[in-house]
Amino acid sequence: MMIQEYIDNITTQFKSYKEVADKTIAQLEEKDLHWKYNEESNSIASIIIHMSENMLSRWTDFFTSDGEKDWRDRDAEFEPQDLTKEELIGHWEKGWNCLFSALYSLNEENFNQPIVIRNKQVKLIESITRQIAHFPYHIGQIAYVGKMILNDKWQTASIAKGKSKEFMQAQFENNK
Repeated sequence: MMIQEYIDNITTQFKSYKEVADKTIAQLEEKDLHWKYNEESNSIASIIIHMSENMLSRWTDFFTSDGEKDWRDRDAEFEPQDLTKEELIGHWEKGWNCLFSALYSLNEENFNQPIVIRNKQVKLIESITRQIAHFPYHIGQIAYVGKMILNDKWQTASIAKGKSKEFMQAQFENNK
């Protein structure tokens, strides 16, 4: 019972992270996804590819193969991406679908089965915790870069600046 509650909770949390990024990406034009503040910065396109490849590597056959797949080229994920917005979204969705399929496959019987990441055996919960901590870092980057690009055209993906009281009032009214 507790394991299923945890799985449901983290699935909801991952979906909320994805929603923030999706709302940001939807507001941007293709050229915006490739914009970088400076040479040390990452474009949203690079972050999308990095997160997608990370999800695919970690969650494809996660009980039977190392979570750091041989085919993954992490360094290339941060290189300029010559992909259209549609191609980037395709990669993005593929990664998330892999993650959610993996989460939906978890249950009381397999949850305590160890997995391997970078040739080290770890508990599944450790891997999930790493992901639940890793993703908001990059989702925050996506939202922040999107905000810089859009400036006054930005439509918040969460609680609007200066609108906390209205948000909280609506929450209390909706939960009556």
